[in-house]
Amino acid sequence: MTVANSPGQATDSSTLLRELAAHHHVVTTFKGWDGTPREVSDETLRRVLSALGVAVDTEDEMAASLAEGRLSEWRRTLPGAVVVREGGSHSVAVHTPAGEDATVFITLEDGGQRELDWPRVPAEELDLDGTLTARTLVRLPLDLPLGWHRLEVKCGGKQADTVLVVTPARLTTAAELAQRRAWGLMAQLYSVRSSRSWGIGDLNDLADLAALSGADHGAGFILINPLHAAEPVPPLEPSPYLPTTRRFFNPLYIRVEDVPEYAYLPAAATAQVEESARALSAANRSTDLLDRDATYAAKLAALEQVFSVPRSIAREQQFQRFCDLEGPGLESFALWSALAEKLPAGAPEWEQITGPDSSYVRGNEQDLAPRVQFFKWLQWICDQQLENVQAAARSAGMSIGVVHDLAVGVHPAGADAWMLRPVLAPGVSVGAPPDMFNQQGQDWSQPPWHPQRLADAGYLPYRDMLRTVLRHAGGIRVDHILGLFRQWWIPAGSAPGEGAYVHFDHEALIGILALEAERTGAVVVGEDLGVFEPWVQEYLGERGVLGTSILWFEEAETGPRLPEEYRQGALTTVNTHDLPPAAGYLAGEHVDLRASLGLLSRPVEEEREADAAAREAVLSLVRSRGLLPESGTGSDSVQQTVEALHSFILQTPSVLLGVSLTDAVGERQTQNQPGTGDEYPNWRIPLSGPDGQAILIDDLPSNHRFNSLANLMRDSI
Repeated sequence: MTVANSPGQATDSSTLLRELAAHHHVVTTFKGWDGTPREVSDETLRRVLSALGVAVDTEDEMAASLAEGRLSEWRRTLPGAVVVREGGSHSVAVHTPAGEDATVFITLEDGGQRELDWPRVPAEELDLDGTLTARTLVRLPLDLPLGWHRLEVKCGGKQADTVLVVTPARLTTAAELAQRRAWGLMAQLYSVRSSRSWGIGDLNDLADLAALSGADHGAGFILINPLHAAEPVPPLEPSPYLPTTRRFFNPLYIRVEDVPEYAYLPAAATAQVEESARALSAANRSTDLLDRDATYAAKLAALEQVFSVPRSIAREQQFQRFCDLEGPGLESFALWSALAEKLPAGAPEWEQITGPDSSYVRGNEQDLAPRVQFFKWLQWICDQQLENVQAAARSAGMSIGVVHDLAVGVHPAGADAWMLRPVLAPGVSVGAPPDMFNQQGQDWSQPPWHPQRLADAGYLPYRDMLRTVLRHAGGIRVDHILGLFRQWWIPAGSAPGEGAYVHFDHEALIGILALEAERTGAVVVGEDLGVFEPWVQEYLGERGVLGTSILWFEEAETGPRLPEEYRQGALTTVNTHDLPPAAGYLAGEHVDLRASLGLLSRPVEEEREADAAAREAVLSLVRSRGLLPESGTGSDSVQQTVEALHSFILQTPSVLLGVSLTDAVGERQTQNQPGTGDEYPNWRIPLSGPDGQAILIDDLPSNHRFNSLANLMRDSI
């Protein structure tokens, strides 16, 4: 084996840099939003490679890094993880001293063992630092069961092992939808309130919404925003897509009165909680921006009182079983929550709190213990109420139930960034390059997985996150699922467009997602919008992962896509939470909003003209199908158009059809404007009707718009 570009060898620095980038799966070119190929700058490549732990400061360092990179797999007996498909033919490269036999065996998830044959002839040999090393390809059995196993090698008195994950060749959970497809509501839970809410929609409200849409209107699922945990105490980050952790849930959504121990509060404490509930319930009818902080502060105070009530023997055993199930991950999250409650972000103490075993934690363990227990208890309550919601959904006749949303990443100063630091890449954030809808690009400020370190950790942090989210889910929507193939990494301090794509082992990440979903019976929907290579959608379909189709974005060469040309394996909707509801979109309000926020890269009149033409092309196709008359005016016309658009997607073969609750009630306001922070009140808009008045879940049974659209879906599915 020959290693080129050794230290000191003359070579063009930029060429060497790009060769090194290719070796580490960093892409050196990308297409601009206008389709023009663009080169990634040398500076961006250097900073992205540095985030991967690659030395690139000098030409000699780059040459040495490239040489070492080519040798890295030879230096380890086994890969950091082996992920394969069930029933496939797979071999694993094992590196041992040449001439030495080895014993290779698999310890199965159930404890059984399988010894493998050791080939007598290695595939390749290499003089590695004076030691002749052999690469031997060991074939895995074809009949390995699904699951998390261990591959072990013993050679010359030494032992090595790695995770061996056998994943489904194809996820089967959506198979029945081909015979009987389903429709469902899509809702931002925090914005959907009832007369019993504390100013913010909660899990009891979700159960009611599922029961109403399932039992009365034949809905098969309800898709909600991510319920991931935010900060442990106010102020809370409003975006559900910028959580502190993706593994655990936000106690903001707990219905306090549903906790069993609430019934045993002393009278004075009960009166205090009831007063808090009454005070906050006044906000349920308000159309002011949602106040998460006020609700969460009041709920925390009430929940602390409930936590102080002694649990029955059975309840205490349930709590302990939950803690055992979640293990060290829950312990670390609760510890971080207790620390974050005590120390503000940026406090100097955080410099020494590098992890759960830091000297600061050990020195304050006794003081932190009660709060750690409280934050663990909050997660148990979330888990129990989520279980009740899914049970209510299935009881109402839903074939799928609650579909949870998985955010792309986490807050850079949150719990996951602290707990999972060893498997995250420093100095970069995930985002998106400029595209037609966001011509400045986007920086989501989220630290990415480090591809190699995640693999070396056996993908366990990724698996544990999926398991917690899927435990009481009928499905999971993976936001920006293209991030499991490649991610746009932006070096700290750079503009969103000054990034580079980094490829991930999608076979491993999609396979593990399929395995964990298969085990819980959950449907998987990937949000596969944006810039991607055509084979990606084919690959997802092959693995049984449903895609996403949005009416306004579905284009063929001749114009808007005909309904019969839509994918069958997809969740098809009229719009998305990143657009205004249909009523607002039809009026072009998204263009006005982006213009007012300075998010356009061409004159606003030009943007309006192009957008109006695109909308009219869709409406013309809808009219050609006999779903919409040629003209109409007033609010009745808007409702008629919205229903016609949904009648159009009903003509597609897609197995899942989604209806935004905002469209069902005639809302016009945008929930989220991508590319903005405080410039627009993202994720703080309460559910309202076309008249601007708040709409509660209590109002839906008598809401004409809601019933008309829901019944249209029920009767046409």
